[in-house]
Amino acid sequence: MVGKKVFIPLTMLTIGRKGIIVNIVGGEGMRRRLLELGFAKGTVVEVLKNDFGPLIVALGESRMVLGFGMAQKIMVEEV
Repeated sequence: MVGKKVFIPLTMLTIGRKGIIVNIVGGEGMRRRLLELGFAKGTVVEVLKNDFGPLIVALGESRMVLGFGMAQKIMVEEV
């Protein structure tokens, strides 16, 4: 299956890895809240801390802390 894209939850990325947001799995309220924080489709996000608790991620020059459950709903394509 050459060329097939694999999407994984943000929580699967290790420290220093980047992903492009491809989808947010959750209700309308969850998607709206994450969009307000800058987690939009096509945005590159870098994991700064991931020890299976809250994640610290970089969105451009901003740093965000996300609960593990919320981060698990953000689907990314690793870059």
